[in-house]
Amino acid sequence: MSGDLWPDLSATLTRVTAAFGLAMGFGVAIGIALGGSRRADRWFGPWLTVALNIPALVTIVLCYLWIGLNEWAAIAAVSLNKIPMVAVMLREGMVARDTDLSDMARLHCMGWFARLRHILIPQLAPHIMASARAGLALIWKIVLVVEFLGRSNGIGFRIHLDFQMFDIAGVLANALAFVAVMLAVEWGLLAPLARRAARWRQR
Repeated sequence: MSGDLWPDLSATLTRVTAAFGLAMGFGVAIGIALGGSRRADRWFGPWLTVALNIPALVTIVLCYLWIGLNEWAAIAAVSLNKIPMVAVMLREGMVARDTDLSDMARLHCMGWFARLRHILIPQLAPHIMASARAGLALIWKIVLVVEFLGRSNGIGFRIHLDFQMFDIAGVLANALAFVAVMLAVEWGLLAPLARRAARWRQR
């Protein structure tokens, strides 16, 4: 009611959106590349496993040390924590896809864009949506840690101040407000997209 929440909520949502877009873009591309090439997976798969198991706190601290205490470091730290998870899920989706459909499309001289739209993307859609849902839940938690450690605004920064003042009500109010926003995103955006992505299976 006082309006104090909105600037911090807006700052956090901006970081979540930027990190989510970067992580999904790079993660999907890497996963498709590794899943589509055994040689690439053999060379880069172990590094992906290493990146997947590096603690988020280590990545955040290193980004702040290397890049500085700025917005670029915050977004980079969050994105780097999510990219390996998206890449692994898309790689497994590529490995599990029905290659007979792709062979049939090439046999009938279907163009690459048509194969991408009608064959590859529908098969990968469940994996993309799963990585998006899991990644969004992971990203907003890491964003709060990033803000807690090195930003001067955002929900995580506000929780840090409430922690120093032993303000339990403030901590819960900020946390629950952002949980409500994430639930609205899930029910209003991701759930309808998931239903639409799976619609072709019901035809």
